[in-house]
Amino acid sequence: MTGVPGREDGVWFVYDGDCPICTMAAGALQIRQRFGTLHTLDARTAGDDPLLREIRSRRFDLDQSMVIYHQGRFYHGPTALRFMARHGASRGGFNLFNKMLFWSDTLAMILYPWMRGLRNRLLRYRGIGRLDNLDRASRPIFMDVFGADWDSLPVIFHKHYANRPYGDDIVTVEGVLEVHCAGPIRLLSPLLALTGGIPPFTARGVPATVRFESDHESSAFHFNRLFRFPGRKPYVFHSRLIPCGGNEMIEVMPFGLGWRASYAWENGKVVLRHRGYVLHLLGHDIPMPLTPILGRGHAEETAIDDETFDMHMEIIHPWWGSIYGYRGRFTVTSMDLA
Repeated sequence: MTGVPGREDGVWFVYDGDCPICTMAAGALQIRQRFGTLHTLDARTAGDDPLLREIRSRRFDLDQSMVIYHQGRFYHGPTALRFMARHGASRGGFNLFNKMLFWSDTLAMILYPWMRGLRNRLLRYRGIGRLDNLDRASRPIFMDVFGADWDSLPVIFHKHYANRPYGDDIVTVEGVLEVHCAGPIRLLSPLLALTGGIPPFTARGVPATVRFESDHESSAFHFNRLFRFPGRKPYVFHSRLIPCGGNEMIEVMPFGLGWRASYAWENGKVVLRHRGYVLHLLGHDIPMPLTPILGRGHAEETAIDDETFDMHMEIIHPWWGSIYGYRGRFTVTSMDLA
């Protein structure tokens, strides 16, 4: 296995030197003798170190976790915690604490999002900015989602999906929708209206304003929708899209229910395909076998010109067919890229 030049010996612990938890771990961790010397590398001060270049090329986010490198292998996130627990020395309070918490794969997976959240809150409390070793803040969130197809997208979709993470970008679009609601969705309409879920009404000519908002603290992408149904007070529906690797995103709605979908550029359209439902709880996305009950979601967007696109979204139930959907044309009316 090819290693990083100059970093072949021992164990390398790469961390954010401004993070108090990471700094404590780097100073207290002891590795079993058979692994050789433990080297620490502060990513804030290491400059263009070859190990940092390799970490960037592999897309390991140091704002999410430290990285451990040993004999050509990289450990990041929960796998780094497990490496520390399994191969740390059996002496010292920190090492014993690690072994107790992270020896189990399951515990490491459960606790990792909480530790990541604690780390990020401590940095915010101290007024320390993100390390951002992957330069995410300068790139649209959806550039990584669409991958090699990003450059092929029409101008309107570069505008539509312009939001960058960790900032205050806002893109606003306005349009007119046709909304239909049937079957079990109609039966659930009082609950959906009460909880701020998808608008459970059927109507034509519904003016809608949608604000796509970046999240200052994460790479989430917020949808703030305002529907003006005839004869009703304005209806607000908020959800947020969370990247979950590759070309997939999870749209998290009120009470943590999430729709997982893949994004693709196909035949001149942006196509969203159903990948199941999850429960977004305490930093985890727990798969939920709800497709036979709730149906399969599908959506498409088509460019009209540099300012306008058509979209439609539909939920297809295996028994009742199309139980929910809306379609319409939207125009980008403002872009505030802070």
